Amino acid sequence: MAKESMKAREAKRQKLVAKYAAKKKALKEAGDYEALQLLPKNASSVRLHNRCTITGRPKGYMRQFGISRIQFREMASAGLIPGVRKASW
Repeated sequence: MAKESMKAREAKRQKLVAKYAAKKKALKEAGDYEALQLLPKNASSVRLHNRCTITGRPKGYMRQFGISRIQFREMASAGLIPGVRKASW
């Protein structure tokens, strides 16, 4: 389980990215790179990191499901993810 502070920091970054998205796009189109430099660093979408929605784990993230590989395996074994079955051959 990730620390609550890490989850909160990531959520704060997501809000900043959403807040400045339109402004960044307008400045890029205008070619005003000096004004872009003045925006907060965390307003950059590159600084976002995917995290598991359940545990907040930053590694082993599965984009299609939005959860970590560990949670995916547990949920799939329990039959909580529709259309996913354990492979056997």
